[in-house]
Amino acid sequence: MKYRHLRIIFPFFVLLALAMGCEDKYTEQYQSLEPVYMDYKSFRESVKTLSSQAMARPGKIYTIGHYILINELMKGIHVYDNAIPSAPVYKCFINIPGNVDMAVKDNILYADSYLDLVAIDLSQPDQAHEVGRLKEVFPYSVPAYDQSAYRIGSVDRTKGVVIGWELKMVKKEIDTNQPIYPIYYAEGFSSKMDALSSNAGSSGGTAGVGGSMARFGITGNSLLAVDNYCYYNINLSVPTAPRLESQCGLNGVVETMFLYGKNMFLGTTTGMLIYDLTDLNKPVYLTTFWHVTGCDPVVVQNDRAYVTIRGGNSCGSLINRLDVLDVTSLTKPTLFKSYNMDNPYGLGVSDDLLFVCDGTSGLKIYNVADPLTVDSHLIAKFPDIKAYDVIPMGKTLLMIGSDGLYQYDYSDLTQIKLISSIKVNRAS
Repeated sequence: MKYRHLRIIFPFFVLLALAMGCEDKYTEQYQSLEPVYMDYKSFRESVKTLSSQAMARPGKIYTIGHYILINELMKGIHVYDNAIPSAPVYKCFINIPGNVDMAVKDNILYADSYLDLVAIDLSQPDQAHEVGRLKEVFPYSVPAYDQSAYRIGSVDRTKGVVIGWELKMVKKEIDTNQPIYPIYYAEGFSSKMDALSSNAGSSGGTAGVGGSMARFGITGNSLLAVDNYCYYNINLSVPTAPRLESQCGLNGVVETMFLYGKNMFLGTTTGMLIYDLTDLNKPVYLTTFWHVTGCDPVVVQNDRAYVTIRGGNSCGSLINRLDVLDVTSLTKPTLFKSYNMDNPYGLGVSDDLLFVCDGTSGLKIYNVADPLTVDSHLIAKFPDIKAYDVIPMGKTLLMIGSDGLYQYDYSDLTQIKLISSIKVNRAS
């Protein structure tokens, strides 16, 4: 009798559980930023040279010989002939999907293209063309998005690379045992390249110079690159067939890289990291100079390092300042002094001159002969542009900002003057 009752009651509880389970799910309708894909085949056939392309969102800058390269964020690279700085000539636009960083060695341009590294023959810029590709060397990344109020749709890597976001009305079954309003974060946002650093030349062959915000640099026959957490040593012995020689993890959330001598200085969200690059395959961590949370490019000259720390938005704290460091001892850097800034981004140093891109406060030029009195030696200030990054070139300065590229002549420090500018197209 006892077992007979169980046989009757048990199916009842099963049906009850199923009914309750059905009540735990319902369909919700909401607006979501859904990924827009380009399939892998189309993506890898997209590198091409265009005779013209409006500059709308300038990113990092690079110079090689008498050419200036300007990144168009996530789109490609503008090439200008700067033989006559007062009248730079537009040569072409190289379409490179997902591009943010670049470096040049012996007329070969190396550029990131989402997860690939592309080698491009630049010997005749207006006929630039792809000559090599290292596939899937970098992490899968997606473009940043502006409408943070919306949820983000899941990314399916098998569909290709994400080239943008589209606001759609989505219907999805929601499990009430999970948070009612789930947020779907895509992986590896290319805010990787909100930062832009390297600038070291090559000890073999001809290499160019980048700004303080870069993550690519060339030394000898190697292209060194960093992403948020990883270091890459890419062998360029065969220029058209770059290959990954080694890679390793890094000790922080890396934003920028500056190569100086046999050392690598990394700007991170929490401090400046120093590595010994005697063996490019095995960078040796030396130390960290810690600072408050903030976005952090760094440049080095002789025994001094200059670090800007920017707060606000995704950078963390509200601190905005310039740190001048003594790096005589690479294992024990010390602070000379900190100076308040308004909204600093990139910077550059040339002899006793320090150029600081102070965001909405524009370009500032200081004499830094005395590291303890920098704020008392402001030589010049150009407040009319949101300055982003600079490359000092002896007596000429290249500066990139939200409005475009500016060139200054600072051969006479009493009369620093604008040589020329290349403005963005506001209609784009």
